[in-house]
Order: sequence, then structure tokens, then C-alpha cells
Amino acid sequence: MSKVPFRTSPMLATLTDGPFTKSNWVFEEKYDGVRILAYKEGSAVSLISRNGIDRTVRYPAVASAVRELKSDALLLDGEIVVFDSQNVSRFQLLQQHKGRTQYLVFDCLYTDGQDIRKKPLSQRRKALERLVKPSTHLLLSARLDSDGLEAFKTASKRGFEGVIGKNLSSTYLERRSTEWLKVRASQEEEFVIGGFTAPSGSRRHLGALLLGVYSGEKLLYVGKVGTGFNEHILSSLHDELRALTRVKSPFSSKVHEPRATFVAPKLVAQISFTEWTRDNKLRHPVYLGLRDDKSPNEVVRQKGV
Repeated sequence: MSKVPFRTSPMLATLTDGPFTKSNWVFEEKYDGVRILAYKEGSAVSLISRNGIDRTVRYPAVASAVRELKSDALLLDGEIVVFDSQNVSRFQLLQQHKGRTQYLVFDCLYTDGQDIRKKPLSQRRKALERLVKPSTHLLLSARLDSDGLEAFKTASKRGFEGVIGKNLSSTYLERRSTEWLKVRASQEEEFVIGGFTAPSGSRRHLGALLLGVYSGEKLLYVGKVGTGFNEHILSSLHDELRALTRVKSPFSSKVHEPRATFVAPKLVAQISFTEWTRDNKLRHPVYLGLRDDKSPNEVVRQKGV
């Protein structure tokens, strides 16, 4: 059987403070989904998350679409998403299994017996466009505009999560790099769940989740989120959190919640919010779902370069 002779970690973009434009850069839509490396080895396909977990069984339609590609041994990089009615990717829809899963592919790392990670992105994209023909569950990532400022305007107008700028000369690196830069059009980050509050009124199971980010080995409390839940989500979250309860707070700072139940910091939540307050708390946070492709110790406050 044909094999991809290596396993790799995904190249990650660095957050930058605002929109920009540069010559010899391209600007792509930033998708709100799950990062996946797809290995095709003969008829065998493996869909691997950024933290190395095999998700092939979770996304069978995507695996089948990759299996149909003609190259015997192939490694692709992309994002699995679900689009809403306005053709905007929504992590919440993917997490709740609502809608068609699609693999938006933006890079090719191995094909035709060749490791092409050291080739410039411009050549890797050409290989990708030759190999991948759009289908129901497999698409090429959208390039918005050659001008980064115009690309950002498009992303903001359409309601996209943001823009990824990429240097066309860049090689593929197994780490975070400034050769790929991301600009947010909306605020969305991951946070560690360190506890929850008791429900009130007609709500059952739990009231709000207590959230934090790591700074070194300290988990800093950044506020709570009490919206974005339905009855099923509340029940499921409560079951998972109840198994993690502990007496001592995992946060390094005081949490002024007299009815709080603390938990071991094992779960990561995706949260949208409007801004950070002056005292480093989240303003208007909304729960979007759990992320099992991120380790809690990876969760730090995202700051621009």
C-alpha cells in the first residue's frame, strides 16, 4: 500500500492586531471549524486533528471524499466546517451536527511520492488545485482578494470569522509562524472551563460556566458565560462537569461566585464575545461549543504582533 512517509503537525498562523496588505501575499477566508490533516494512503484515509486525535469515524463523508482523489499517497491540510444559510462557517453548527460537513482544503504537503513541505506555498497551491476538484464534501479554500485591506472589508461585511494572510514564498513549518498571519473580523477564542454556577429561575442543570486562560502555570479567571445554551447542551455539559468536580478553585485569582462549583480544568469551550474589558474580563460572551481538538494548557490569551 502507498504510504505518506511521515506524520506532521499543522502550521499555525500568528494573530496580528489589524488588517494589512503585503506584496506576494494572498488573503483567504478564516474558517470557523476544526483543523484537520487528511492522510490518503491507498484506500485508507485518516483525518487527524491538530492535537493528533483520529477523527475519521466522526466525519465519514469527508473521509469518503478524500478517498476518491486520484493520488495514491496524499497529505492535505484544511478545515472541516458547516456553513449556515448565508454560507458562513459556524463552529456551533459543526459541534451540534447540524448541516453538511465540508472539508475546505488550503494546503498540500505530500503528493506523487514527493514531500513538498519545503516548496513555496505558490507551488503547493498549484498541486492542490490540480488534485482537488470541488465536490459535495470537499472544496478549495476561498481566496478573498489580493489586497488584504479589501479582503478584510469583505470578511467583515459577510460576517466571516476573519482573514488569513499567507506569504506565497513560505515553506510549511510545523509550528506557529509569522509567514501566516490571521486577522479577526469578530472576537472568538477558546477558554478553559474551571467551574460553573448553580441554575436560577426556570433553568436546570447549571447557570453559567466559569472561564479562564493560562499565563504560565496560572489559570487566570476571565469571567463567566451564561448564554448560548439549550436544554440538551446544559444537560450534557452538567454530566461532563459533574465528573470533574473538586473542592479547590483551579483559578489563581479570587472568583466572587458564592454558589460556584469548581472543576478540574480539563474542558475547553469556544466563546464569542464583543471585547475585553479594562479588568481583563469578557464582555457579552456567548457559548458556542466544546473543543476536543485543543488541550487546556494551550489556551492562552491571544495577543497580536
